[in-house]
Amino acid sequence: MLRGNARFVDGDPEHPRQDVERRETLAAAQAPLAAIFGCSDSRLAAEIIFDLGLGDAFVVRNAGQVMSESVLGSLEYAVGVLHVPLILVLGHDECGAVRAAIDSQAADADPLPPHIASLIRPIVPAVHRVTHTRADQPIDLATVDAGEVGREHLRDTVAELLESSELISAAVADGSLAIVGANYRLQEGRVVPDVVVGLADPATD
Repeated sequence: MLRGNARFVDGDPEHPRQDVERRETLAAAQAPLAAIFGCSDSRLAAEIIFDLGLGDAFVVRNAGQVMSESVLGSLEYAVGVLHVPLILVLGHDECGAVRAAIDSQAADADPLPPHIASLIRPIVPAVHRVTHTRADQPIDLATVDAGEVGREHLRDTVAELLESSELISAAVADGSLAIVGANYRLQEGRVVPDVVVGLADPATD
């Protein structure tokens, strides 16, 4: 996957396995190389930034890559039924959900629509850890490093995935699954691994 991302960064993608023959081969079954759980941001199209083809990745997305029952169920399906050896949790810089979580903690913040507030709630603890403030304490927006909040939230998401799914944590424990948390840099197009759990080697995957 990192080799495919390197091709994308260099502007020399191969667009592999996107022909009619590949489509017909996959009609009856799938065997993806990895599951990718990423943000819904329109700039974070996983198959493009990793230069993948049809059937290569089982992709789950929502705003801010926030864990939910539907996300857990989808990833458990990828591991338990499709037997993917890798889950990639993919964050990125300039994330709107992270920005909303930060802004929501300012003293003069306007109330968010309820579903957006619910979505970003899991990101808020990272905001307070980065700013060294209590959960009930407003923050100074001028002092917040949004990139660091995003990285903390990424690590929280990987930890929550392991804590919330016995199936996934057991697969990591028996060596059949690895989880990598990585950040995508919008400007350069590069994916940078941040945390690795299990047997994956980010230098070779």
